[in-house]
Amino acid sequence: MNKLKNITYAIVDIETTGGNARGSRMTEIAIVIHDGEKVIDRWESLINPEQHIPLAIFALTGIDNELVADAPVFGDIAQKVFDMLDGRIFVAHNVNFDYSFIRHQLEEQGYRWTARKLCTVRLSRKIKPGFRSYSLGKLCDSLAIPISNRHRAGGDAEATAILFSCLLEWDNEGVVDEMLKKAAPDQRLPPNLAPEDFEALPQHPGVYYFMNQYGKVIYVGKAINLKKRVASHFTGHNINKQRQHFLREIYHITFEVCATELMALLLECTEIKKLWPAYNRALKRFEPKFGLFKYEAQNGYLYLAVGKLKKHCQCIQVFNLEYDGVQVLRQLMVNFELDHRMCTFGATEIPYASRCFPDEPDLPEVEKHNAQVELAVDHLLEQQPTFVIVDKGRTPEEKSYVWVEQGNFYAMGYLDEYVQFESMEDIRSSLQRYPGNHYMMQLINAYMTKYPRKVTYLNDCQKAVVLPELTGDSDEESLILF
Repeated sequence: MNKLKNITYAIVDIETTGGNARGSRMTEIAIVIHDGEKVIDRWESLINPEQHIPLAIFALTGIDNELVADAPVFGDIAQKVFDMLDGRIFVAHNVNFDYSFIRHQLEEQGYRWTARKLCTVRLSRKIKPGFRSYSLGKLCDSLAIPISNRHRAGGDAEATAILFSCLLEWDNEGVVDEMLKKAAPDQRLPPNLAPEDFEALPQHPGVYYFMNQYGKVIYVGKAINLKKRVASHFTGHNINKQRQHFLREIYHITFEVCATELMALLLECTEIKKLWPAYNRALKRFEPKFGLFKYEAQNGYLYLAVGKLKKHCQCIQVFNLEYDGVQVLRQLMVNFELDHRMCTFGATEIPYASRCFPDEPDLPEVEKHNAQVELAVDHLLEQQPTFVIVDKGRTPEEKSYVWVEQGNFYAMGYLDEYVQFESMEDIRSSLQRYPGNHYMMQLINAYMTKYPRKVTYLNDCQKAVVLPELTGDSDEESLILF
């Protein structure tokens, strides 16, 4: 039974026009007051939401526009709601849903209210583990708790009150007392997330994966401190519709520990590209828009062109600004005496395979011109650095490696510190190959600038190509939605 004295609980259920507090409104509310042993008061009311009630909501609850037409608006009952909730523990099945609506609409009426919360979903998982479903209806069926007037506030609140009484009686290990402690971790967690998944998170850098009930990854993030970063997803009073849906879909968390923040950032990028989770933003804003291309036209000449990047179209070098690409191409034209007719600026379609100049005089010899183009391209690639970043490993017995090949991210991984490699090529071939992109090179370049002594150059280029620096908090998720 409840060991906390002089505490009363407000057991609440609401019906609404939709799934989020910002865009939807309450249509019904029921509050049952419980003193830890028995119900001592109850109250319920329909509410005119002052907006249309969707047909799907009517089909579920039986509440339609006609039923609430003469009901009070929330402003008329706000004082009553506040008086019944103030100073009491707020209890509900999937507590954050009900709490977010009531707090939001009370704030709209000028009431500043917060409360300690108990979720009967989470309490049930701890006190009565092992059921296939913890929805209110199925849980009451499993526990032989009578429930009538389903999907109406009064009926669901009464059933939740009976469930709560049972949970207090069955709580022999002080679960309720523990969950009421200030900053108890379980109180922050989404209702469907197993607490042991959160508890298993280490306080190390790494990548974490949120999965839905079917085991599908719906979100990937990186962190300097995995436990701290994951916990931050579940704090705050954000009533955004997408965030509420996001939290309800989280059933499991897995993670991959990384040795450094850079390794975590790079792994996050590759995993998002591979898994394309529903709640991660696309990486388009991090990608360059222009490229330097080489192609052979039908006339046999090799052409160089600066144009917009296209999917699945390989280029020699990428640029954020078209101007930068034009400057590089102009410099190649001067240094290698390339014919300007075979160099294109501002191209929108690459390649121009059919382009030719049948009437142009004084065209250079094809073989000589093509050799100069290849020489120019080779020279440009040679200016791109090949290097490896060697850093600490996940354990004292290993080192982490990030390999960049001619200015492009090539591979990374962890190798035993005590294994002797005969050449750098042996190290290169032992690492995991990954596809790279411009944004990943920005991350690498920023890390190199911060830790230059960890970089070993492997070609004649002793300076990395300068890319725009990244700004912002190093543990801020620049690739994510929340």
